[in-house]
Amino acid sequence: MSAAPAHERRLPLVLRNPSFGRVWAGQLLTQAASRMFQVGAVWWLVGFAGGEHRGLDSGLFLMVSTLPAVALAPVIARIVARHAHRTVLTSAATVAGAVALTAAVLAYAGALPMAAAYAVGLVLAGCQAVFDPCLTTSVPELVEDADIESATGFELSTQSVAGLCGGLLGPLVVDAGALAGVTAVCGAAYLLAALLIGSTRFPHRGSADGPAPERRTLRRVLAGLPFIRRVLVCFAAANVFTTAVYVVMPLYTQQVLHATGSTVASLETALGAGTLLGSFTGGRLPGRPITVGSLCLTLMAVALGLPGMFAGHAAALASMAVAGWCVGVIGVRFVALFQRLVPADDKPAFFAVMQGVLGATFPVASLVFGALGDRLTATTLCLAQGAGLVPVALALWWLGSRADAAEQHTTDAPAPVPAGEAS
Repeated sequence: MSAAPAHERRLPLVLRNPSFGRVWAGQLLTQAASRMFQVGAVWWLVGFAGGEHRGLDSGLFLMVSTLPAVALAPVIARIVARHAHRTVLTSAATVAGAVALTAAVLAYAGALPMAAAYAVGLVLAGCQAVFDPCLTTSVPELVEDADIESATGFELSTQSVAGLCGGLLGPLVVDAGALAGVTAVCGAAYLLAALLIGSTRFPHRGSADGPAPERRTLRRVLAGLPFIRRVLVCFAAANVFTTAVYVVMPLYTQQVLHATGSTVASLETALGAGTLLGSFTGGRLPGRPITVGSLCLTLMAVALGLPGMFAGHAAALASMAVAGWCVGVIGVRFVALFQRLVPADDKPAFFAVMQGVLGATFPVASLVFGALGDRLTATTLCLAQGAGLVPVALALWWLGSRADAAEQHTTDAPAPVPAGEAS
């Protein structure tokens, strides 16, 4: 393949790879819609529809919203591996859009019961659980070989942008139009994404797919990556405490700040902005991923506990911004590392199982912290989040220290990720 002309190489990534640009727009729409519905529905349960068990109701909703990525990981891996990625992405967005718009019509008519809202969350989460790993696997089909690393970092930063936009708009739309409003906006975003991706050509599909190799099972894929497997377990444990923030934030707003959806939106914005900044700066930090990850978990423990010690809007905003930055840094450093270390034929299965492993504790965290939210104060929950991350950070640091000798002799060892590969 001949080198691209110099003036083309100077163009922004989405302009020199127009197919990637269209799919990127679809990614932004679907992930923002998914986040908007989750945050909006939780605020609706806490601020409007909830009764005596607001914490448990919102925790149950978030639990339902994370089950598909965990329970369907093997099925998702097979779907992504066996079907054209454009078809998978378009179908997932179309189904999600149709379900959301149907729910919006029923909600406007006053015929959408509480149980149906949970069912809609389950379906949208299932579609997104298919969409996200398929999108990551599709990157080599959309860009030139020289742009794969940059596109990976760009995709991760887009998740942060989508989370920021969705988290900001969700509570505001609910305040303005209740659950019907947020489902209508989400449905329109999903269908527009389906239109964009469905009309896009994947120019490098043939070179990315090649002859169909024998696909290994999820168990065999992880068995060949022992270090990565242990890292995933550490981050799954960390998720018990980090993802609880989506239950704790609305409760903190209602119990401690006595504020409205605009405050929830501001906290979500701080979290999303911090994650976005971390996505852009993570690859430029010195040190091995394992060291950076341990330090970020420690910093996140302090940040999440801060509102428990100093109650107030400023402390909550600072907490979310710092915690988001740590999440962004960890995501870029480790996903870029996985892109380099995982064999190409194993990536569909790996990214599906990664999503499942990291999400496996989210239902537990949502249910446990939601139930505790009806019995403990929101400030106590903040302190519990911070305290829970400390042993996980120590475990990750210990894992890196133990692996130091082996790293020099195995391809599954962690290595510093060059800045160019994570940005």
